[in-house]
Amino acid sequence: MSPVFPMLTVLSMFYYMCLRRRARTATRGEMNSRRAIESNTRALPINVEIVQYAKEVLDFSSHYGSENSMSYTMWNLAGIPNVYPSSGDFTQTAVFRTYGTWWDHCPSSRLPFKRTPPTFCSQDYVELAFEEPVYPTAVHILETYHPGAVVRILACSANPYSQNPPAEVRWEILWSEAPTKVNGPQARQFTPCIKQINFPTNLIRLEVNSSLLDYYTELDAVVLHGVKERPVLSLKTSMIDMNDIDEDEDEEKYGCGMDTLNKEFSIVTLREWPTNGYFDKLPYELIQLILSHLTVPDLCRLAQTCKLLYQHCCDPLQYIHLSLQPYWARINDTSLEYLQSRCTLIQWLNLSWTGNRGAISVSGFSRFLKVCGSELVRLELSCGHFLNETCLEVITEMCPNLQELNLSSCDKIPPQAFNHIAKVGSLKRLILYRTKVEQTALLSILNFCSELQHLSLGSCVMIEDYDLIASMMGAKCKKLRSLDLWRCKNITESGIAELASGCQLLEELDLGWCPTLQSSTGCFTNLARKLPNLQKLFLTANRSVCDTDIEELAANCTHLRQLDILGTRMVSPASLRKLLESCKDLSLLDVSFCSQIDNRVVLELNANFPNVFIKKSFTQ
Repeated sequence: MSPVFPMLTVLSMFYYMCLRRRARTATRGEMNSRRAIESNTRALPINVEIVQYAKEVLDFSSHYGSENSMSYTMWNLAGIPNVYPSSGDFTQTAVFRTYGTWWDHCPSSRLPFKRTPPTFCSQDYVELAFEEPVYPTAVHILETYHPGAVVRILACSANPYSQNPPAEVRWEILWSEAPTKVNGPQARQFTPCIKQINFPTNLIRLEVNSSLLDYYTELDAVVLHGVKERPVLSLKTSMIDMNDIDEDEDEEKYGCGMDTLNKEFSIVTLREWPTNGYFDKLPYELIQLILSHLTVPDLCRLAQTCKLLYQHCCDPLQYIHLSLQPYWARINDTSLEYLQSRCTLIQWLNLSWTGNRGAISVSGFSRFLKVCGSELVRLELSCGHFLNETCLEVITEMCPNLQELNLSSCDKIPPQAFNHIAKVGSLKRLILYRTKVEQTALLSILNFCSELQHLSLGSCVMIEDYDLIASMMGAKCKKLRSLDLWRCKNITESGIAELASGCQLLEELDLGWCPTLQSSTGCFTNLARKLPNLQKLFLTANRSVCDTDIEELAANCTHLRQLDILGTRMVSPASLRKLLESCKDLSLLDVSFCSQIDNRVVLELNANFPNVFIKKSFTQ
């Protein structure tokens, strides 16, 4: 063969790769302008672009608001904008529960899982349904306060309004990027350059990371642009649809490429090599240490190279701590089945966000825990909507050594199922944020789980008498170090008194948006005197907090690091100066909407106490 032909082949391949990259990395201006798209890469056939706002909020991991209100809740993302283009703190927007790194520096913070892919940085999510399935051409996100939290946008093949559930649910990443710091809190329309996909969608998921933000991000609406017919790019030199080829490249890049992982789990045919190279000369423990830095997909790929590395990659010691949350879109019963033999010694397991829309069945989850649950110490199941009473029963039976259980936002678990948790007497951490736990079940848990050190009951709306719950905590949970009572509606000074008397090791207490607590009863003064170890205290939106309370904190809680008194009208600059002078470790002070603390006072305090982040929010 003439040498000309191989050269032509190489040039053709290079030209094709350039076209493909150009198609995938169009400039933001091209993606934002439909006119530019039509003129530069005219679609065949020409479709009328459909523009639609979200019809419904289907699921989310957290929100700042109440379960019985619309203020600051994810439900505000449905429909047309309420606030945009205005900037500021507005109750009509969608707000997640946390921001910044403050939650990572308090007594209730948890150790991170190792082996998390560096490309996975999502902390929260929200899923939105739209009326018409379309092939997306653009996604506009209207951010009205402290923008920059969105790090990933995904599209789902499942139609939430279809009567027939699909045989397979696919998620495709439309756009992904590391968290970025945006200068200024002003409103903006965020329109990233999205990837084309080969299926129509009316289900969009936003994932956020608020760690770089100075305050809560606020989202007003999401606009989906798309066409009904699949756009095939018309290029004079090529009729290839660039999105049909090598789709796995982007999936692997962003840590979601788990389609092939199930196959890799099960591969047993290995290449035959006469030797294993220099690996034969290394100690077993050293190879194990090297491999401990690989992600789960990388371990599965490496296991296919030779028998020696297959043995190392399948060693249960490599799976002592395992987080499958980064791969939530691809984890299913088959994945758990293949992992069973490798996870017999597992101690930490993170299945948060996994298994929804039928991906993990009750039987599949139960089979896995029956094989792998005996050594489990920590189990993360946040937003696991496949969980039911049978699952909780299996957890309590198969995990006798369990110390930490996270059921945050598992709002599909029936109330009676939580009674089973009382059987796990070794529990030290229990997160029930946004669950349907009832009072009877919770009293039983507190009675039998006396080792509890960290308890989250934020937004648990089905508890009728928080004073009774607080009394039980004071009597039974003497080791409690952190307690989240965010938005509990009926705790009074009586419950606070019982709690402060019995749980004197408390270092963190969240009483944000608890309207029945009044400073005039002395409840906050009592807290300050009885709980000298407090490092974090949130009294968010309690209008009655006054100078006396602040001065008691300054006198008794000198280890205080974080204080939120948003919304009080009774605190003066003088008492805040006393607090800042006394609490040398204070790093966060939220005085947003405190009527006596204006911007001039905040500037003065910032100048005199530069190590403290003093937050003053506003509304325009």
